[in-house]
Amino acid sequence: MPAVAMPVPMRDGQPEDAQVFFSTDREIDLYDLEELCDAVGWARRPLRKVRKAIQHSFLVLSMWEQRGAKRRLIGFARATSDHAFNATVWDVVVHPDYQNCGLGKALMKQTIECLRREDISNITLFADPHVVDFYRRLGFMPDPEGIKGMFWYPD
Repeated sequence: MPAVAMPVPMRDGQPEDAQVFFSTDREIDLYDLEELCDAVGWARRPLRKVRKAIQHSFLVLSMWEQRGAKRRLIGFARATSDHAFNATVWDVVVHPDYQNCGLGKALMKQTIECLRREDISNITLFADPHVVDFYRRLGFMPDPEGIKGMFWYPD
């Protein structure tokens, strides 16, 4: 995917010489992804399962900061799908250093655009209570028909 010009927050007085870009390349260094997830306090997951989840996802979208030759993973999202009507977005994460500056919104908008280009019309996700308002501002809403999700977990 081409580079997308986006504002990047200045840190430590550094000039804003960075570009942020998105990629759908599935060849992501799993240790970089684990570091990103650690930064937001997510529980660690077995890397073999993360690799399998990425391989079997319908869409994998990563967000990168590029400063000169140096590249850093700063965001990630993926979606599963029935390849016709429905997709569910999973694992949306933005590094804390890049939160509250529009990059999470950009990541989600790019995710939605990619899914819509594949003619997916029904996009769902699960949201922790502290991020529900973020997703509402992006147009997500609780099921308008009042259907509640159901879950099965092993004992």
